Amino acid sequence: MSLDTVKHAAGTPDAEQPWKELGLKEDEYARIREILGRRPTGAELAMYSVMWSEHCSYKSSKVHLKQFGEKVPANDAMLVGIGENAGVVDVGQGYAVTFKVESHNHPSYIEPYQGAATGIGGIVRDILAMGARPIAVVDPLRFGAADHPDTKRVLPGVVAGIGGYGNCLGLPNIGGEVVFDACYQGNPLVNAGCIGVMRHEDIHLAQASGPGNKVILYGARTGGDGIGGVSVLASETFESTGPAKRPAVQVGDPFQEKLLIECTLEIFKEKLVAGIQDLGGAGLSCATSELASAGSGGMRVELDTVPLRDSSLSPEEILMSESQERMCAIVEPQHVDRFLEICEKWDVIATVIGEVTEGSQLEIFWHGEQIVDVPPRSVAHDGPVYHRPFARPSWQDALQADDAGKLARPANGAELREQVLKLVASPNQASKAWITDQYDRFVQGNTVLAMPEDAGMVRIDAESNLGVAMATDGNGRYAKLDPYTGAQLALAESYRNVAASGAKPLAISDCLNFGSPEDPDVMWQFAEATRGLADGCLELGTPVTGGNVSLYNQTGETAIHPTPVVAVLGVIDDVNRRTPVAFAEEGQLLYLLGDTTEEFGGSAWSEVVHQHLGGLPPKVDLGREKLLAEILISASRDGMIDAAHDLSDGGLIQAVTESCLRGGKGARLVVPDGLDAFTFLFSESAGRAVVSIPRSEELRFNDMCGARGLPVTRIGVVDGEEIEIQGEFSIPLSELRTAHEATIPALLA
Repeated sequence: MSLDTVKHAAGTPDAEQPWKELGLKEDEYARIREILGRRPTGAELAMYSVMWSEHCSYKSSKVHLKQFGEKVPANDAMLVGIGENAGVVDVGQGYAVTFKVESHNHPSYIEPYQGAATGIGGIVRDILAMGARPIAVVDPLRFGAADHPDTKRVLPGVVAGIGGYGNCLGLPNIGGEVVFDACYQGNPLVNAGCIGVMRHEDIHLAQASGPGNKVILYGARTGGDGIGGVSVLASETFESTGPAKRPAVQVGDPFQEKLLIECTLEIFKEKLVAGIQDLGGAGLSCATSELASAGSGGMRVELDTVPLRDSSLSPEEILMSESQERMCAIVEPQHVDRFLEICEKWDVIATVIGEVTEGSQLEIFWHGEQIVDVPPRSVAHDGPVYHRPFARPSWQDALQADDAGKLARPANGAELREQVLKLVASPNQASKAWITDQYDRFVQGNTVLAMPEDAGMVRIDAESNLGVAMATDGNGRYAKLDPYTGAQLALAESYRNVAASGAKPLAISDCLNFGSPEDPDVMWQFAEATRGLADGCLELGTPVTGGNVSLYNQTGETAIHPTPVVAVLGVIDDVNRRTPVAFAEEGQLLYLLGDTTEEFGGSAWSEVVHQHLGGLPPKVDLGREKLLAEILISASRDGMIDAAHDLSDGGLIQAVTESCLRGGKGARLVVPDGLDAFTFLFSESAGRAVVSIPRSEELRFNDMCGARGLPVTRIGVVDGEEIEIQGEFSIPLSELRTAHEATIPALLA
């Protein structure tokens, strides 16, 4: 078969092309022809197909995502925002921290180990590309029903992939979540986040400017794995019988990535690069077009110089390959030799594959023949923009009318006790130690908080003890009931978790996981969730620094619950002032912060006891969340509290159980006046936390809360070896521990 060159394409306008098979719509193919003034070559068609995919172009979501930039102003901490590989914030003392969350959902269903491993690898390279040393990872996960046979296939593979890749890189895994729900059956959510640290002056951006500067591809050789992988997989729904398309999932090599990290950091230290981009989704198509588009506009690439693992790859396949552990750098000519020397030192393959030109086109050649001649912006940034139709689902009103308040409640203390044990042993509330023990949480020696704490926390400066904290949260059940409120509840919980650790929330990244955008019901959920998140960030003063959208998360016609996952990054001046969740000192007083009302819609209690989803989620009061955070941070800094735990899934009894088991100390609780025991224990009202206070600090703490107008209620004391609800029941910690810790190992044995 002869090479499809630009000249050949211009002379054969009627040649049949597989645009439909590559995922393009008829009008998109027509638009490509209009841009080029001819039909595309095979290589150009490959580039447009992956770059205009949902995963890379955000064509269905960008009209809604623009709210994050338009509605939410940058705060003083923001250094780099949306549009780069990852956002960057100022955390003081000359340090900048970059962080991001992304998805690797569909590949992880097809090949759990490699799908999850390369999800970690990709997010780490995003952080590296900003100029930072990666210092920690997090992993928000969602699986199908815990007792479903396929969960036993998917979950262990995903966990092994995350642990295997992250542990080999020497990165502590400090946080995340694991949620089970039948809606994720056949479509798990594998979201991955990473945090990196650098000095302000070390920030790097993805752009190719300066005619004559060289384009250097370095890292692993390019292979046939992952051709069209993420970009195609993430733009396709799964049929009920299995994935609609099964391109090869990328294969990761963490040892190669470790070499790449150290090599890149040395290159940064010697200031040898003018621009840099990692190769992730869409591979070279993405790296070359985005670098050229964000720079001066012109680039020439000799594609046949790309180092290959498979010599039979066609030019189209090389451009679409999503092989891992690769980076693309723009280097001034005088720095090329030193750049290549450092790569050789680290045993990293590096090849000059092209240069920045004075023109405005991205030109790619194959053995001297031109196969690509495109305006780079048309590939990278000016793809289709869809205003998808959306409408409130016809079933939404009935779902919200099916109020959880009508469900049968426990009639006495014995039934309360039984339901508490059932709750803490349920898969979503049970200990996830079987999973998190497979991750190295303390490698590098700077982790000061990790799972099952409210937020992960790492020290970034050994002398001053400056640190950062991150939490990720999302509740698909809440978002199904009301996506606007559900997104704000995810934001509020993540914000609250960071504050409960003693850190001040600064900014967010998000991973928005939804079904097919071609379904008006799903598109309404997405529109409402993004509106809720933008409004919430505006009120809390936490700008969105970047993130990810994952659509087509459904099997056949059944979409997942709308699942916006929100990662909040916070800063703490001294990690020695952190607040853990464990109740560790007998005699300390327990206080409940915030208001408790009857709120059971989407609650863990309604799910576990009644298998029910209906009603309205808890109300959100972001002003109250802000006040609560200020109190928690001040109390931590001033030594007034020894432990704090936010209240969310499972309500007060879940939080108290976790804090007691973590510290090995029991608690005696008294139901406050005006509340019944059931509401006191199981309500999921937002804007609340439970804290333990040394008796010597009680007056000072109450005065602070009173002066700021935060409702606080003394509810008990840390004491003994059981949890006692006065006048209702008691449960020994040993019985609670067995219930809490046995579930996940039994399910996955």
